[in-house]
Amino acid sequence: MSLFDTLLNLPILSRVRRNHGLEHATLHVLAHRHPGKKLSGYSDFNGFWLVGDLTVEQVQDGVLEALRRLRAGEAQLAVHPNCGTNFATAGSLSGFAGVLGMWRAGNRKRDKLERIPLVICLATLALIFAQPLGLTIQRHVTTSGVPEKLEVVEIIPTRRGRVNAFRVLTRG
Repeated sequence: MSLFDTLLNLPILSRVRRNHGLEHATLHVLAHRHPGKKLSGYSDFNGFWLVGDLTVEQVQDGVLEALRRLRAGEAQLAVHPNCGTNFATAGSLSGFAGVLGMWRAGNRKRDKLERIPLVICLATLALIFAQPLGLTIQRHVTTSGVPEKLEVVEIIPTRRGRVNAFRVLTRG
């Protein structure tokens, strides 16, 4: 096992990755059941937050179906196109492209302005590569589609301003 695999399997990281995968799977299930609803989530060691205009029963049904489907081998549910990993990957690559494009541009304002078309091209290429890369990073680093012994302990409904929020607590 590589050092990278060893790190990803540390109990704290493994738990966050599995919670993150369950969060994404839940979002997929709920989006399918409730098209058009705006939903978001955030994962941590103890579970995840789900934010959206749903009832606690809808969330519970979605979470339990998501967990069942992950256990049945539908690991692809752990990867979500609107994950922050994708946005961070795109932002990092395009930011790096901007720095690269301005590398040794000179001190004059005109020198920098002349580089803008290059920076735009490099940032565009970076965004093109970021789409599949972000999904790959999710699949192999930030989420896990294998819940192992993860189980849902409690779902606590609350409000965040005018929006319903749900704290999904897990263990395992």
